[in-house]
Amino acid sequence: MSGAQRPIAVLLMAMGGPDRLENVEPYLLDVRGGRPTPPELVEEIRERYRVTGGKSPVLGITREVARGLEQKLNGPGGERYRVYVGLRHWHPYIKEAYAELLDDQPERLIGLCMAPQYSSMSIGAYISKVEEARMALGGDFPVSYVQSWHRHPGLVKAIAENIAAALQKFPAAVRALVPIIFTAHSLPERILQTNDPYPEEVRGTMEAVCELLKPVTARFAFQSQGRSGEKWLGPDVESILEELHRDGHRQVLIAPIGFISDHVEILYDVDIEFKRLARSKGMQLERIPMLNASMTLIETLASVLEEHESSLVR
Repeated sequence: MSGAQRPIAVLLMAMGGPDRLENVEPYLLDVRGGRPTPPELVEEIRERYRVTGGKSPVLGITREVARGLEQKLNGPGGERYRVYVGLRHWHPYIKEAYAELLDDQPERLIGLCMAPQYSSMSIGAYISKVEEARMALGGDFPVSYVQSWHRHPGLVKAIAENIAAALQKFPAAVRALVPIIFTAHSLPERILQTNDPYPEEVRGTMEAVCELLKPVTARFAFQSQGRSGEKWLGPDVESILEELHRDGHRQVLIAPIGFISDHVEILYDVDIEFKRLARSKGMQLERIPMLNASMTLIETLASVLEEHESSLVR
């Protein structure tokens, strides 16, 4: 870094997950805001992590993305950007990452989430965590946030390419007719009372991808509804699978466009539960690969940040 130039800090944020099976219960305690989780639910979720690798893959993937993104932003020999990783519900917590970047005295901080579509309950909650850390720890630099990148051309193109590749898993004779279920994580229905843009944004991502792929048979569903006892956004994947089966379809492709990387919601809910349900109906269900730490995602995030910086008032 030349002279006394201060770095631009990028805080890459993700949901997080338990790093070992013993930490499933404290992780759930954090997710539930300190409310204890019924023991039978703890065991059910621990089993999901056990059969999908024994821990969440989110931190490892996000750290790999951070390394690649820092290299991409800086170019050969550059040190202008520093990318940090903070998780909302497990270590390293967003507050811990903020404390680390504070020591580096950045010129400014940009917050970026590993989720393309905005909701006050997702991206909004990440922003709140950063602001809480800022209030507690200080910092004399401006802070801004990328709030949505749900229609970024790089994201849309990458998803479309992954769909085209995944369709090769089906027999050539039916490939062009295979319906695609686009999914995103469900949220409580109460977000509709505040005109939260999340349902519109996830459907916006789907529409942009379908525009590249057309003609295509597409459905949308919310997945991984919570156990809170309140109503969650639908329709759910199960009902869409039943509808497609009733219409005579025996193949289906799942495209989880609300997720960037592998999560338990992908590795268990889709790869185990939905596949099992499809098999019971005599259907072949496949899933597109997640972007994870691909160069395509890294280039997209670099472009998102470049556009964000260009929009800032200097």
